[in-house]
Amino acid sequence: MPAMGLFRKPKKEEDEKQAVPPSTDKEVSSKTYLKAMPLRDLADLEEIKKEVKNGNVLILRITPLASKSIEDVKSAVNVLYEFAESIGGDIARLGEERVVICPQNIRIWREKKQVSSKPLTTAA
Repeated sequence: MPAMGLFRKPKKEEDEKQAVPPSTDKEVSSKTYLKAMPLRDLADLEEIKKEVKNGNVLILRITPLASKSIEDVKSAVNVLYEFAESIGGDIARLGEERVVICPQNIRIWREKKQVSSKPLTTAA
């Protein structure tokens, strides 16, 4: 039975060279990665800041630090919040166990609460 066009013919080598532009070192370093990391200790904050400054988005699991000290979690989140603000980035909580922190070129979407459609009463 003949093939019904389900497979494409292999491209000529010349076509492949034209279709894929050569990559440069600049392109490789400008990629943004989504990384998941545990926050185990306050000393991890420097590595987290470095990753975000490099343009990466981090999802931090705070449970390891929370099992040691809730006060350290509060302190770490405050430090990360101030850091995100200082670089023009964004930070948000993802449930009870995770925090996401983004560099300045990425924003976190937040649902706006709807205002009641009832008309406001005025004083007579």
